[in-house]
Amino acid sequence: MLFFVTVTVLLASANAKFWTDCGSKMGKVENVGVSGCSEDAKECVLKRNTNATISIDFTPSVEVKTLQTIVHGVIMNLPVPFPMPQPDACKDNNLVCPLPAGKEANYKTTMAVLKSYPKVKVDVKWELKSDDGEEFACIMIPARIN
Repeated sequence: MLFFVTVTVLLASANAKFWTDCGSKMGKVENVGVSGCSEDAKECVLKRNTNATISIDFTPSVEVKTLQTIVHGVIMNLPVPFPMPQPDACKDNNLVCPLPAGKEANYKTTMAVLKSYPKVKVDVKWELKSDDGEEFACIMIPARIN
């Protein structure tokens, strides 16, 4: 019995990832990467006065004509909007819309972590939504701004 429990814990930790899916309805998130954040990290450290690159591999279940990037920093359960310089996910973010259903797509963007940001723990909620509000990808990344 102890052997079974040990193997189960080892397998679960081997599959651990720093992000969680927070409600992707029209797509399946396959993988997420954040520069400087290892896949098995408990939280991503975002250094102030630098840039962070995020990539999201996802497969839409239906054709995607347009996508908007919506980002919130969630601090003590309070979502604070984070304005993106280019909210259109189909422009300058490695995507060419329309995206066909069933084919993996790779969204990639870089954001500034400003020196003026407070040193704080934050959950970063990153969403890719259609113009009519359909959720194609939603991920939550525990982070700490240093």
